[in-house]
Amino acid sequence: MNLSKPLQGIIPPLITPLHEDFTLDYPSFFNILEHTVAGGVHGVFILGTTGEFSSLSTEVKNEVISLTCGKINKRIPVLVGITDCSFNQSLSYAAKAADCGAQAVVAAPPFYMRLDQVELINYYEKLADQVELPLMLYNIPSHARISIAPESVKILSEHPNIIGIKDSSNDLEYFKRLCRIFEDTNEFSLLIGPEEKMVESINMGGHGCVAGGANLFPKLYVKLYEAIKKTDSEAIQTLQANVLFLSQNLYSHADYQSAYLKGLKAAMSFEGHCKGILALPLYAYSEDEKATLKKKYEVVEARVNSYLKEKKL
Repeated sequence: MNLSKPLQGIIPPLITPLHEDFTLDYPSFFNILEHTVAGGVHGVFILGTTGEFSSLSTEVKNEVISLTCGKINKRIPVLVGITDCSFNQSLSYAAKAADCGAQAVVAAPPFYMRLDQVELINYYEKLADQVELPLMLYNIPSHARISIAPESVKILSEHPNIIGIKDSSNDLEYFKRLCRIFEDTNEFSLLIGPEEKMVESINMGGHGCVAGGANLFPKLYVKLYEAIKKTDSEAIQTLQANVLFLSQNLYSHADYQSAYLKGLKAAMSFEGHCKGILALPLYAYSEDEKATLKKKYEVVEARVNSYLKEKKL
């Protein structure tokens, strides 16, 4: 499968369903893959933040790569997260991704050593030199402790094997600067992370969204993307309201830094897509917390499904 340039559309960052011993829950994982593909997504991104890559064993990561590529079987692009503090380990995951038939790899900055922009540019250039698959940058300063400066992105875009960036900075001014830098090219992909900002980012010149909520309701996000591309203002308004309602009700339940992932995995468990287990150091909501979240989820589910049914989607 040839990877289109720029890569665009809805690319969910897949959760990693786990058993109690933190091994991979195969049946749930296959279910999630088919659920998202059936929803019309334009690709999948595995082993990202939503996939809890930093908490998974090497064995589980390699299983996720091989099973995803095998199950997807080139129907849509598979993007594989290779972020690691060890350069050689990132290369190992990238080689596994290439061997299994993935279409691209994605790397955030190494997240322990303090880096400056010169070191960061050098790191990505060395990585892009040695990986076989196209490489996407991943800007997530909240977790990596460094932002990939727009000027650094511009320099790195000149490497023939670096094809785009996923921006999870939650900073629209930063994203706007990227759009201005790349306004004269149509090959370097600009993807937004926070789904709440998808409309604004695509209208600025972005190409799509790595939307966590598309694990749950892939059709909702695909239809919003299509409405944006068609400039269907009425559909955009309604669909965006649903996206924001989901986010407000499921991603900030209880006072945890990890509330987004806790809420998403709990909601997935309500649908029978997984057991809702998070890998340590994170842990799932308590039974009381899940009970109150489920009431919110039922409202979200009814609202989204009512819209999709009304539109015969």
